[in-house]
Amino acid sequence: MSVEVEVPTAAVSRTTLHGHSISYVDVGSGPVLVLLHGLLGSHEHWAPAVDELARTNRVIAPDLIGHGTSAKPVGDYSLGAHAATVRDLLDQLEIERVTIVGHSLGGGISLQFAYLFPGRAERLVLVSSGGLGRELGLSLRAATLPGAELVLPLISSAWVRQRGDDLGRQLARLGLRPGRDVAEAWAGLASLSDADSRRAFLGTARAVIDVGGQSVSAGDRLPRLGAIPTLIVWGARDRVIPSWHAVVAHEAIPGSQLEIFEGSGHFPQLDDPERFVRVVRRFVAGNPRRRSR
Repeated sequence: MSVEVEVPTAAVSRTTLHGHSISYVDVGSGPVLVLLHGLLGSHEHWAPAVDELARTNRVIAPDLIGHGTSAKPVGDYSLGAHAATVRDLLDQLEIERVTIVGHSLGGGISLQFAYLFPGRAERLVLVSSGGLGRELGLSLRAATLPGAELVLPLISSAWVRQRGDDLGRQLARLGLRPGRDVAEAWAGLASLSDADSRRAFLGTARAVIDVGGQSVSAGDRLPRLGAIPTLIVWGARDRVIPSWHAVVAHEAIPGSQLEIFEGSGHFPQLDDPERFVRVVRRFVAGNPRRRSR
């Protein structure tokens, strides 16, 4: 039986792995949840859910390498490299086994983590996950086009961001507000104001995306995930990665559970954080810790 406790508001910690600085949130106690954000994101994409989840769990939410306030080195931004960094962070924190929760790119990393380090993954939660099909929104595919290095400094410039903010305020006065997906995409664009962030973004994007869509797929490995309890969460209105990817994955992963958030887009954990916390807690409680092999 889980017991809810009062927890402090999550603070950001920093550590160094292989010479690179990593920022992460570490709050709460109990079975460990690792929350991995998506492309152009940070630990803040989990903020509405972190404190509530930390009432019953220890929550680790890193800024992936190349994102947020973590280092943005020249190097390997593949899914395997990200998964290895997550493992190394857990080793440093002396955490052996976790429920790993991944959104979008973080979902692809979570799948890779479960595949490479199956003894470390007690449970898997895929939220609007990458790596489950070719289809992908046009805006992210555009990042793989030749010349993107020249265009990004222009569209992420302070002048363009200011014009966009001005337009947003004008639309708000008319009672028109952008949806969550648009707002988060705009915030992600704003995070690319420096050359290191743009290089890291392009390196990450091109490791998993080409002009035709997602270039990395876990499809042939999904049936093997049956040994790991898996929950799939998706927004029915997702325009970045179509929600039917969730249905296909659910059918391919034996024993998996599926939750579709009807009113949500690509960020169900932000659109309806209360429901997100409920379904994750129920999933964890219904799949007790397995014995170590």
